[in-house]
Amino acid sequence: MALAILLGLSGSSQAAFVAPSTSSSTSVRARPAVMAQGDVLLDVEGLTANVADSEILKGVSLQVKRGEVHAIMGPNGSGKSTFSKVLVGHPAYEVTGGKAMYRDGEDLLELEPEERAQQGVFLAFQYPVEIPGVSNSDFLRLAVNKRRGALGLPEHDPIEFFGVLAEKMSTVGMSNDFIGRDVNGGFSGGEKKRNEILQMALLAPELAILDETDSGLDIDALKTVAEGVNTYKSDENAIVLITHYQRLLDYIKPDYVHVMSKGQIVRSGGPELALELEKDGYAFLDRS
Repeated sequence: MALAILLGLSGSSQAAFVAPSTSSSTSVRARPAVMAQGDVLLDVEGLTANVADSEILKGVSLQVKRGEVHAIMGPNGSGKSTFSKVLVGHPAYEVTGGKAMYRDGEDLLELEPEERAQQGVFLAFQYPVEIPGVSNSDFLRLAVNKRRGALGLPEHDPIEFFGVLAEKMSTVGMSNDFIGRDVNGGFSGGEKKRNEILQMALLAPELAILDETDSGLDIDALKTVAEGVNTYKSDENAIVLITHYQRLLDYIKPDYVHVMSKGQIVRSGGPELALELEKDGYAFLDRS
């Protein structure tokens, strides 16, 4: 969601959207992470949403606590990606009911997309967008400084930021030649995904939503991305993984696995549920 922080932009599977710009009168409160492991970070109840007058989410409920990793699985078209985009404020999706409370009772749905990003909600896209004419280094520095400003921290100057960036790049296997290139310009699928995880590492969000981050990755790239996610994971943040495949969960261990079908979470369990789905698929949905 660094795009929303930096430019008032966010991505979809096809294109970027323009979010409402943040004027000088907009107040985003500095709220450092002071909650403890186990405190509720995200509390979604009965969330419903439409896109193009078609109801996609039909009452999603999910509670995520600090220190937890939640995996959301389910067939194509079940609403998984829609859920992620609604949480970060994609304007193509209209919330029609329910609630999504963040941290200590703040209504996430009342915040603009860039405010959600600055307050620590991050989305790694399934299909990261390219931004021609914007260098990766400038993009990352400005995005990080927007986040730091929201937290009441001083901005990094270019030289200082380069040192921070170099340290984080090593965690996702990226070399220095990526820095001067346009954001995702000419990147392979795996490079784009690593760039998303680099954004996450630099922004240090409290809630990271990863929408099919494993899509299109070979096994080596998958391991590198997973290492970056595991390095970020702590008792003070939480991760929501949206995935089709058990293989990602071999490297990023979930505390809970949820099955989404027809716009609702219809089953929840521990890591063993993902193994069951890998073996038996979603045949049980036809019997319910």
